[in-house]
Amino acid sequence: MFIEDKFAELNKLKEEGRLGGGKERIEAQHAGGKLTARERLSLLLDEGSFEELDALVVHRGTEFGIDKQRFYGDAVVTGYGKIDGNVVLVFAQDFTVVGGSLSEAVAEKIVKVMNLAMKVGVPIIGIEDSGGARIQEGVASLKGYGDIFLRNVLASGVVPQISVIMGPCAGGAVYSPAITDFVFVVEGTSQMYITGPDVVRAVTGEEVSHQDLGGAKPHATKSGVCHFAIAGEEACLNEVRRLLSFLPSNNMDDPPRLEPGDDPRRTAEDMLDIVPAEPTQSYDIHEVIYRIIDDGDFMEVHASWAQSITVGFARMNGCPVGIVANNPQVLAGVLDIESSRKGARFVRFCDAFNIPIVTLADVPGYLPGTGQEHGGIISHGAKLIYAYAEATVPKVTVIVRKAYGGAYIVMGSKHLRGDINYAWPSAEIAVMGPDGAVNIIFGREIKSAKNPDEKRQQLTEEYRARFANPYITASRGFIDDVIDPRQTRYHIIRALEMLQNKADSNPSKKHGNIPL
Repeated sequence: MFIEDKFAELNKLKEEGRLGGGKERIEAQHAGGKLTARERLSLLLDEGSFEELDALVVHRGTEFGIDKQRFYGDAVVTGYGKIDGNVVLVFAQDFTVVGGSLSEAVAEKIVKVMNLAMKVGVPIIGIEDSGGARIQEGVASLKGYGDIFLRNVLASGVVPQISVIMGPCAGGAVYSPAITDFVFVVEGTSQMYITGPDVVRAVTGEEVSHQDLGGAKPHATKSGVCHFAIAGEEACLNEVRRLLSFLPSNNMDDPPRLEPGDDPRRTAEDMLDIVPAEPTQSYDIHEVIYRIIDDGDFMEVHASWAQSITVGFARMNGCPVGIVANNPQVLAGVLDIESSRKGARFVRFCDAFNIPIVTLADVPGYLPGTGQEHGGIISHGAKLIYAYAEATVPKVTVIVRKAYGGAYIVMGSKHLRGDINYAWPSAEIAVMGPDGAVNIIFGREIKSAKNPDEKRQQLTEEYRARFANPYITASRGFIDDVIDPRQTRYHIIRALEMLQNKADSNPSKKHGNIPL
């Protein structure tokens, strides 16, 4: 009876903790269109797989009367579970407990699961829903953020780190998600900002709402802070599960291979009709991507930001790959400040976690203009160069149409250690486009001609035929083969199979100095 009584006492305490801030606060959470921390974890994890840690931890603050309230587990639920049978470490901030604020105890719970994730080599997923640092605890709560930031940095490139913003995330709290690999936000309820609307109004006089300042839309389309903006919490958590299906558990594992249901030899007869004959005419690179990957299943990252480049995860013959592709439908597929940052970060993630990179190049160059130059296109553009050159994973590139100037070099060329490089017969590879080249080389001849426009057109066509084609590049070995577009999928799959045991390395060093 003694042991039974003790178990009854324990279960009573745990049941009290499972109620978080109480029924009234749970109802308020639901009324705001949000789930509780435990409800979110039950949707995220495989059914019955969650094992809670530190359920009996309580806060230590005694200031301002907070000691009169005792919440078992404090303002975060932590533990481990499984997603599609694979172990993950998780924490979910509980807004029903003191607004989900970060206390010293909360920080220690989060740090514990982060340390465990690194020790056992599994992903860490954090669900953020917090009013920020717990003011009543003063500097102890600030110390907690520092402890979390340190673990974010130490875990970077070791295990995948995913942040899911499902409520407020403000002040110093936003820097932890910013360090992680992927940030999910929920449309309508997520908020991320350094200072809220009240402070903005006081300092700058601007009137702005919480959503316009730090909601899903501005971060998905303008800042690029979030990688995925999803409508609804359940749909968002399902997308987190989907993302993890492409990723290894840690940097020493291979990405998870699925039994392919799509024929690797499948051809795409309509591929010949996607790319227009006119080099300046736009088209959507997604139509090429869908035809070469398994079952058209493409999980695009940063779909609404820096859209002149398209990045995301797919499978080819069952194996995960990272796709990096210029999109001529937006700004002709140029590389600018934002697209360079977007591409570089994605390439580096793939390289850190052993995911091969497939590049589809159709790029006219870097975007010109004073705004780009003064905004630092030189240093930002160099990030993409650095990322490709540093990457040691298998890299397969297909030049679909044009690749001009420095942008040709950047987009996975042989010169940055590209492994296998193909081109379609329609590819144009040159220092610059034929129009610009002719104006420079034959400027005087064109001006002195009886019909300058006709002369320019004639010289442009001659230049295109002689120099802007893939065969000159192939003759130097910079292109391994000029391929039939309809067979692109099979060529890439065969190249990746050949490269699966690739061994490459970088010079021994503490770390490089990427132009940040």
